Amino acid sequence: MRQSKQKSYFHRGGVDALTGATIPQHFADIVEHFPEHDAVVSLAQNKRLSYQTFAEAVDQLARGLLACGFTKGERIGICSTDNIEWVLLQMATARIGVILVNINPAYGRHELRYALQCSEVQGLFTLPSFRHSHYLEMLIDLLPELKTNNAALNSAEFPHLRHVIVFEAADAMHTARPCDGLMTWSDVITKAAAVTDAELNQVTKTLDMDDAINIQYTSGTTGFPKAVVLTHHNILNNAWFSASAMHFTEDDRLCIPVPFYHCFGMVLANLLCLSVGACMVIPAEHFDAAAVLHAIEAERCTAVHGVPTMFIAELEQPDFKNYDLSSLRTGIMAGAPCPPALMKRVMQDMHCPEILIGYGETEASPLTHLTSRDDSLQRRTETVGKNLPHQEVKVVDTETGATQYLGETGEICFRGYHIMRGYYGEADKTAEAIDQNGWLHSGDLGTMDADGYLCITGRRKEMIIRGGENIYPKEIEEFLFSHPKIAQVAVFGVPDQHYGEQVMAWIQLRAGQRCSEEEIIDFCKGKIAHFKIPKYIRFVDDFPMTVTGKLQKFRMREIAIEKMKS
Repeated sequence: MRQSKQKSYFHRGGVDALTGATIPQHFADIVEHFPEHDAVVSLAQNKRLSYQTFAEAVDQLARGLLACGFTKGERIGICSTDNIEWVLLQMATARIGVILVNINPAYGRHELRYALQCSEVQGLFTLPSFRHSHYLEMLIDLLPELKTNNAALNSAEFPHLRHVIVFEAADAMHTARPCDGLMTWSDVITKAAAVTDAELNQVTKTLDMDDAINIQYTSGTTGFPKAVVLTHHNILNNAWFSASAMHFTEDDRLCIPVPFYHCFGMVLANLLCLSVGACMVIPAEHFDAAAVLHAIEAERCTAVHGVPTMFIAELEQPDFKNYDLSSLRTGIMAGAPCPPALMKRVMQDMHCPEILIGYGETEASPLTHLTSRDDSLQRRTETVGKNLPHQEVKVVDTETGATQYLGETGEICFRGYHIMRGYYGEADKTAEAIDQNGWLHSGDLGTMDADGYLCITGRRKEMIIRGGENIYPKEIEEFLFSHPKIAQVAVFGVPDQHYGEQVMAWIQLRAGQRCSEEEIIDFCKGKIAHFKIPKYIRFVDDFPMTVTGKLQKFRMREIAIEKMKS
């Protein structure tokens, strides 16, 4: 992995400067310093690799990719659940300057076609199937050439796509070829012998920190997702400064239940660990609350990430008290509003006193704000903290675009090293998101105090306007979450002929609890403004969600409107 005569870019403690390294340059220094440390442990696969063996596997895969004809600037998609092979491909593509395209494994045929065409991938790595998703069946349907073509593909519908590589997460090195047009993981590894280490290192020397290295699709809770283009400089620095804010070192072990295809998993988990020499612990292919608790105990994890719904599921496990979580210290809760009551439960019941709230978005690599272990309890539970180093943030009037005074609500905007290159192939949409002065407009509403702490009040499109009153769902959700019987809640607006909109709340109760609408309304009376009290309340067993655990409020609204019509 180590390239000769290479400048050392390894960050030591206390360094606040941006790194100008590429991902493979930085990783080479990590491997040199911590060759025997655990790099990745996959409990479902019963595999663990040290940094030295992990780096060797990365280089072997990178040489195999070169032998297959992939070159700097081309794109390789990956459609897979969480496993060691995912991380190997993440680092192998970075090693040779190929852009990794993250594809949601929950996609159906229509969405998969869109993702492949939108990012114009030259290669695709995929699992054969997972749960109810049969990727090979979808691909053969989309690409009938796979049945007979045993060389490079030639498809009119996917003109850029040359190779489809299939692997099994549980046994990636011994996969039978399902049809002639497919390659297997072992085929790629076998081809590695045709490329020397010197040839690989020569390719790596041509890379620049500003090269695009990753395409992330936005979550797509409404409409088609957009392809966010990120660079070495974007995501390596974001991972490093996030690790620094968490006081993360080579002695830490991070339990990673979040999906790798999302920025939370790929950057704030995988790359964060690799940036400091920490260990990645993969509890399962997909989120499983019991597997997370087992992994923390078995591997003595010092940190755990997750979206709020994941932490709720872990806390609500029937045998939760039987797990030893005393090794935990920190982690990041992000991806959705984080209720203060939940934060306090994680800090106390999960023995995670330094758990932090993070905020950001894919277009910002993704983290922009993070609380600190040194913050007061109020700031750690009621704000998303301050912006990371070398990032600018401002709050602007949603109508005029003028910068707001401190404490006033407006749209949150970002500027700095972390802002995406743009949306792939969509210059118009890029211009809509990033203004002529370089500010990325988040679409989120919030306030900032004199010390720079940011409080998110909601999204512009989620704001409820009832009889001229602006209502922010997050405020009501956090209040309702303090009710002892409520496990999760989603608040949104539904149409009303008189007021324009009314407030609706979907509520999931904690296990074994019973509650009535009247009890919820009485709980609200006198504690929040009358116009914020939900007009409609529905008790549910679960919520429509994205795979990353984000609540799909647009879908809840659609369901509610249909029921109101009937």
